[in-house]
Amino acid sequence: MADIFREIDEEIRRDKAAKVWARYQTPIIALAILVAAAAGGWRAYGFYRIKQAEEAGAKYEVALQQVRDGKSTEAEATLGEIARTGPPGYALLARFRAAAESAPRDPDGAAKIYDVIAADSAVNAPLRDLAKLRAAILRLDKADAGEIQRRLEPLAQSGQPYRNSAREMLAMAAFKRDDLDAAGRWLDMIIVDAQAPAAIRQRAEALLGLVTGGKQAGPAAPVAPAAPAAP
Repeated sequence: MADIFREIDEEIRRDKAAKVWARYQTPIIALAILVAAAAGGWRAYGFYRIKQAEEAGAKYEVALQQVRDGKSTEAEATLGEIARTGPPGYALLARFRAAAESAPRDPDGAAKIYDVIAADSAVNAPLRDLAKLRAAILRLDKADAGEIQRRLEPLAQSGQPYRNSAREMLAMAAFKRDDLDAAGRWLDMIIVDAQAPAAIRQRAEALLGLVTGGKQAGPAAPVAPAAPAAP
């Protein structure tokens, strides 16, 4: 008797399943097709991204070889192509490298490339700050004190990742314009910063010695006018 009841229950369940399938088979099939298409599309997109990255990587290696061969113009053209058409990571890397390659012959142009990177909100903040620092370094010999301070002082504040490099540049700029007090302040900030890299701290200590020596020497004494010649 129990077997009969089980068979009846199974028949009822099969009948309900058949009715559900008959009623909903179209949306179920459509959903299955959609899921399969989405999975296939995602795999295709992943393959496309991998292919893009591989092509960009190969082009970047070509650019580096052109640099090693002294073909600066060709290297900059290759890097420019990667920056325009490559995936985001390689494109950004190519922009930085293109600026570095053009800096020796065209520092102002390279600084502009870094400025564009620094203003790009799609680039993460530490890399934007690095671009700002490099642009300021390229402008160090040409820009006035106001421009250098505007570029570097925000980067020199506590907590900024490149603060000690920015402080070093600010100290050098102040030293060049004979503002020894400002140079000493920036150098002191480097020396007391426990996280300052050893190389930067050593340079700061050496430059601070020059600053201190300049302060002790003081301004040169005025030259006394020569006595009038005897008639």
